[in-house]
Amino acid sequence: MIRTSGTAYGRMVLALLDSVSDPVESVVHAFEAAADDLEAADYADACPIGTVALEVASSNEVLRIATAEVFEEWVGAATRWFGHWVAEPKTAQSLAYSMVMVLEGAFMLSRAARDPEPLRVAGRSMATLVRTAIAQADAD
Repeated sequence: MIRTSGTAYGRMVLALLDSVSDPVESVVHAFEAAADDLEAADYADACPIGTVALEVASSNEVLRIATAEVFEEWVGAATRWFGHWVAEPKTAQSLAYSMVMVLEGAFMLSRAARDPEPLRVAGRSMATLVRTAIAQADAD
């Protein structure tokens, strides 16, 4: 169940990212959509993997491994996505890790506050990281 829902969620995020051609605007769009979806779900549903990972990381090794594998899958897919704009693999991977970390943290803050603003701020912050990485790649 963890792996299936994780894969489906990852595909949904990539579809959101692919729906806008500019990578900076795409990231903002994806975080805005996440904020809208979370608000529409009355803050009940966010990331199906992050919640489980937080709950079981130190108590259930089978579920911890499953969530770690899903996160690894997401980082790999996002690394490939960022690789379209940033040729350096380490930079693309750094952006991928950052996006997953920023998204998960923003979900937590938005759910706790019952406010979509942390997700919106996270999207703008992630856009700044992407813009900077692309500008640096273009300068090299």
